[in-house]
Amino acid sequence: MVSYESMQELLDRLRLLEKKVQDGLKFLKLPELEQKIKNLEEEMQAPGFWDNAQKAQHIAREQGILDRKVTAWKRLKTDLIDGQELATLINEEEHPDEAAELKKQVEGLEKTYQDLEIQLYLSGKYDASPAMLSLHASAGGTDAQDWAEMLLRMYTRYAEGKGWKISLVEKSDGEEAGIKSATLRVEGDFTYGLLKEEAGMHRLVRLSPFNVKHTRETSFCRVEVVPEIEANELQIKDEDLKIDVFRAGGHGGQGVNTTDSAVRITHLPTGIVVQCQNERSQLQNKELAMKSLTSKLVVIQEKNRLKELKDIKGEHVEGAWGTQIRSYVLHPYQMVKDHRTKKETSQVDAVLAGDPEALDGFIEESLKSEQASH
Repeated sequence: MVSYESMQELLDRLRLLEKKVQDGLKFLKLPELEQKIKNLEEEMQAPGFWDNAQKAQHIAREQGILDRKVTAWKRLKTDLIDGQELATLINEEEHPDEAAELKKQVEGLEKTYQDLEIQLYLSGKYDASPAMLSLHASAGGTDAQDWAEMLLRMYTRYAEGKGWKISLVEKSDGEEAGIKSATLRVEGDFTYGLLKEEAGMHRLVRLSPFNVKHTRETSFCRVEVVPEIEANELQIKDEDLKIDVFRAGGHGGQGVNTTDSAVRITHLPTGIVVQCQNERSQLQNKELAMKSLTSKLVVIQEKNRLKELKDIKGEHVEGAWGTQIRSYVLHPYQMVKDHRTKKETSQVDAVLAGDPEALDGFIEESLKSEQASH
């Protein structure tokens, strides 16, 4: 039976949660968000809106994300008010089942708030954009390539568990096992804002399955995450591009066969190389590759801008490109540890299986840590 004290405690928890939601709505600037949604809806209803399909899809996606965001926060506020009213009416001695049910509801509302709270840290320009997540096997040979494939599986299952739309843009298989590299396109609510916390070097320690002595080996995989940005957001000169077409299953090279559909684009000034091989046509592959290239160039510009700003302020800037962010130890003990936040867990299997709750714990801790440091 729920005691009188615990019923009062439930009421206190509901009131505290309502205060947090009120603060969250204030932080989100609810009236401004609602006005922005209204403006986007008016734009979507205008004649000729779908004439530019790419722009229309971008606007429709933004409107949908913002509308779901506002609706979720307002629904939580309403549920909390209803819950408080219910808590004052229930006599736990006469209606123990209703009291127990209310306790479950409060726990559910607290979980909902925790899920929504993370949105307070996602206010960056591209946080609501789709993400391009790339994996690159680093030091460690075959073990590293196998490790890259393990991470590919982890992020694929994580995205599926979140209900996100995911597609494989390109993949380069390893010689013996695993993959040398792969790129995923992930679309959903705040995919870039969340997945950007995974960028950096991921380290695996285990007994190698690829040598007869099964020695303990350390492998590395670099994870790169950029927002998907429309190609027209940045002017790229044609003479700065080298475009190769090739068979998706081949080794690449200058295309001469009209059946070749995979596309590789090299940005000559920076040396950045992107490729796409999983769309049906060469044109589709080229469009997606250009989006990927534009995204990477915009991210580089932003990093350079921040570096210049920090140089002016006299701040030390660590090279994040090769920063080791997380270790996954399978032997001699089992542990996943984030080196930025010091968060760790022994639930290695859950993390590597892409369990959303397990991986979200690391992502959310990283977002909160970043917010606290600003």
